[in-house]
Amino acid sequence: MKDSSNKKQRLIKQFIQLMILFLSLFLIGTSLYLYLQHKGSNDYVEKRALIVNKEKTTRDLYYSLNTALFDVRGYFAFGNEELKKRALSQQPEIRKLAKKLDASVTNDEDTEYVRELESFVDYYFVETLPQAVQYYETGRQEDLINLAQLGATARTNEFLDLTHEYMDVIDNELNRAINDMRRNQTIYQNVYLAFVIFLLAFLFRIIRGMFTNIGAPLSELAKTATDITEGKDSEIFVDPHRKDEIGALSLALKKMLLSIQEKEQNLLAQNEELLAQQDELYAQQSELENALYVVNESKHKIENRNELTNKLTNALEKQKLLDSIVLHMTRIIKADRGLIILLDDQAHSSYGISPSGIEQFKKNIYNGLNSILIVHQQPYTIKREIKEPEKGYHEGTLYSYDLYLPVISSNDVVTAIMVFSRFGNAFTESEIEELQSITKQMSNSLEKVYIYELSETERLRNQSILNTTHEGIQLIDRDGVVLLVNKALCEMFECVVDGRDLVGLDLQDWTTFMQKDIEEQDEFLQFVQSAIENNHVNNSNSFIYKRLDKHQVIKVYSEALFQDDIRIGTIIVHRDITKEFEVDQMKSEFVSTVSHELRTPLASILGFTELMLHRELKPDRQQKYLTTVYNEAKRLTALINDFLDVQRMEAGKHTYEKKYFELLPIVESVTHSLRGTTKIHDINVTTKLENDWILGDREKIEQVLTNLVGNAIKYSPEGGKVQLLLFEEDGELKVRISDEGLGIPENVGQSIFTKFYRVDNSDRRKIGGTGLGLAIVKEIMSAHDGDVTYTSEYGKGSTFTISFPIVKKEVSSTADTNDIEASTYKVFVIEDDESLLDLVSQELLDNGFTVTQFTNGEHAVEALKKEVPDAVVLDIMLDKGNVDGWDIMRFIKEKKELMQIPVIISSALDERDKGIANGAEEYFIKPYKTSKLSKIVMQLLLKLGKEGQVIVPFVEGQDTER
Repeated sequence: MKDSSNKKQRLIKQFIQLMILFLSLFLIGTSLYLYLQHKGSNDYVEKRALIVNKEKTTRDLYYSLNTALFDVRGYFAFGNEELKKRALSQQPEIRKLAKKLDASVTNDEDTEYVRELESFVDYYFVETLPQAVQYYETGRQEDLINLAQLGATARTNEFLDLTHEYMDVIDNELNRAINDMRRNQTIYQNVYLAFVIFLLAFLFRIIRGMFTNIGAPLSELAKTATDITEGKDSEIFVDPHRKDEIGALSLALKKMLLSIQEKEQNLLAQNEELLAQQDELYAQQSELENALYVVNESKHKIENRNELTNKLTNALEKQKLLDSIVLHMTRIIKADRGLIILLDDQAHSSYGISPSGIEQFKKNIYNGLNSILIVHQQPYTIKREIKEPEKGYHEGTLYSYDLYLPVISSNDVVTAIMVFSRFGNAFTESEIEELQSITKQMSNSLEKVYIYELSETERLRNQSILNTTHEGIQLIDRDGVVLLVNKALCEMFECVVDGRDLVGLDLQDWTTFMQKDIEEQDEFLQFVQSAIENNHVNNSNSFIYKRLDKHQVIKVYSEALFQDDIRIGTIIVHRDITKEFEVDQMKSEFVSTVSHELRTPLASILGFTELMLHRELKPDRQQKYLTTVYNEAKRLTALINDFLDVQRMEAGKHTYEKKYFELLPIVESVTHSLRGTTKIHDINVTTKLENDWILGDREKIEQVLTNLVGNAIKYSPEGGKVQLLLFEEDGELKVRISDEGLGIPENVGQSIFTKFYRVDNSDRRKIGGTGLGLAIVKEIMSAHDGDVTYTSEYGKGSTFTISFPIVKKEVSSTADTNDIEASTYKVFVIEDDESLLDLVSQELLDNGFTVTQFTNGEHAVEALKKEVPDAVVLDIMLDKGNVDGWDIMRFIKEKKELMQIPVIISSALDERDKGIANGAEEYFIKPYKTSKLSKIVMQLLLKLGKEGQVIVPFVEGQDTER
């Protein structure tokens, strides 16, 4: 015992010593590996930081040099002093960067590049650049060119190439540092991996020795315990010579096994007794479940029967009734499929049947078994073998029981057929009798639905007929209660009164509601009462009333409604005669106005003519009378011209001669002539415009201004200021005419621009006029793509505003010519609309471009073959010729000498993606601001120009880089 204990202690002590050795080796090796990894990473980071700093400094140098070179080129090209100052200011920055680079030198390549850099900076900024600036500022272009050719450009390009090579050297140095770091890390990792493998092998030898002395006996005991747990016969072997813990554990397990075997016998006996009691309980439970199932089935059947009865009693919609019948019948009889179909219109509902099966049944509804059911009017069942498609995953022979039920109407006619299928269980006689009683209820419900549908169809048809009429119609009974109204009446009067529908209101309620909107309230009530009391068949009465605040005139009339000589109610019709009423008034006013307007000048002409014919007059009086006759004749002519203008405008025969002209002189001319017609008005013209050019008919625009300013004077009988303001707003040129006169009522709206319309006011009736002036103004402004609007404050004056599209001053057309004077850049403008062509050309000319115009695509292509422009402004839709804008675009992009030309598309087509994909630099959709076009062209050309010579600007005839 003592020897065994000592041996065990020695084994444990050896195991602990070996584990300490293992852990010590592992910690030492891991620490060494981490130290080497950390040191390598720090060395790489420091080296990489130094290389990256050199690379950044070199790139900053390259950028500063390029900036200086481009600014010098820009100064020589455009003479911009700011560019020269900015170029010279780069020298201190470049020298500062050179010192910074010199401080980070680590090899011979760095030293060599720094020396070349300092040499180039002295050469360029100290020797060459000041001399080139002096040549340029003194106009010595030949000396400037010679300076570039004698080595300035070559020396500059060589240094830029050297800078590129140096940046490549820096990149290679960085790559070498990365590769060195990766190689060192790989070596460290491989050594550490070999060390770990060695330690694992050492640990494996330690564990294997321990397992041999302890693990094998424990594994044998675990296997024996598992066998005991699973109920297998097993015996525990106890080594009598083993006195350690494993021997003690073996002995204890053997005693436990013996105890378990004794108790197992007792438990088996008790288990047999419990099984017998359990069988008895299962039998009682089965009886209770069967009883509960019968009760639940009866309950569900009664619930479905009651719900079906409720649906049959209350349903008024055919399809919902059929759906409810099939659903509840299949539940009552537990059918797997079901169908009901009406014979008259084949309306149907089904459960568990495919659409093709329903169509097949409908096609043969009067054939086979169905015909037997219709003739004999008795239910029957059939037993049939289930076909393979119906079996699903079932095998063997299966049967289906089909039940056919007729639904018989009160006229003893079959109106519907029901078919139900149940798999495996036949229908009993009691079930069939129960279903027959239900079919009687179904018959009554179907007849009720049929009667309801007939009445509803008739009602909807009558309502639709009434709703199509434009007159408001209401039907009232003998006591005045509203029975029916149509849509037109609801548009005149609201059909909801205090939350209640108009239909169903009594006489007092609906007449009180309507009277609130009627001027002639008492007369309307008397008319309604008279209509109700009138009992004659063909005796009708009518009445005209006006709506309050709605300017409607309504004619209402009534007709008594009889059925079999018995009066059942009254139809009241409300007809809107507002337009007819206004037309009658307008006709009367027009005849009166025209008579007055024509007779007044005619009376003056006849009167003064008669005086001159029958009396001897002094020359000055005769001149006065002739002047009066002439002015009245002009007034009469203007009046007749207004009528003719309106007639031509309505017939679409009015023509306009549109040209470009300035609006301000026309405004001043009109106001100057009208100032002579009044002494109590102060007429002023103010302009805030720089460009007042419009495209229009000069005479018609003068007519518009004369009408509006004349109205401002005419409808300001007390005098006051008449202000005319010319301004630009929202991309339009506008003229605002304001007066301090009578103003216009708020309810007039746009009616003021209709023919013969005059405001209904006694103050205005004293003022002459035909009511045609503003209608003519509206038509003329519409023809000029403009508009006329007004604002007014009644009693304080009115303001009328006319608006025109803004255009540029027209330039003389030089289409298809190359004779325009040359400038810095030449632009081809290809546009078939000559007005827009001139507008775009003028904008480009104003910005210093040389413009060549083309209205024909074929001519533009021929010109492009002979001459290379700096830019092209291109319209896509070219009506003249057989070449459109897309053809020109393809031609430009396919030619090597033309493909770099920037193309700007100017089109009414919104195809921006297609234009950009085909090579357009910019895409403008008409209309657009032409000033934006010229800016884009300039930006594109300047962008291309930066790709030119480094120092010396391009001189024709010299082989310089472009």
